[in-house]
Amino acid sequence: MSAKRTKRTSKKVPRRGRADLARIDSMTEQEIARTSPPELADLPEDFWEDAEVVTIPKEAISLRIDQDVLSWFREGGPRYQSRMNAVLRSYVQAMRLERASPRDRSNAATKKRSGR
Repeated sequence: MSAKRTKRTSKKVPRRGRADLARIDSMTEQEIARTSPPELADLPEDFWEDAEVVTIPKEAISLRIDQDVLSWFREGGPRYQSRMNAVLRSYVQAMRLERASPRDRSNAATKKRSGR
């Protein structure tokens, strides 16, 4: 018997972050709502009207993270690295805003309150 381990992949799980659009197209609105994350449950009907696709290139790095911090993010399930990136991005935006002029901070606060 070989010592090499093999990994069995499920056909239901999209690979490399790609959605199974055929499966999604075949789902009813109720099925989509039932399987969506809780944070998407109460979005207003017009939430996505002004949405824009934003792509920011990513760079692969090696990063040492405290075990407890990494465990906490991993407990949230798949895409924990994306959540970690979102937390870092939020911090960077807050720091940029803190260094910005008072007028820029006021404009950003107004946009946040209006949901833009």
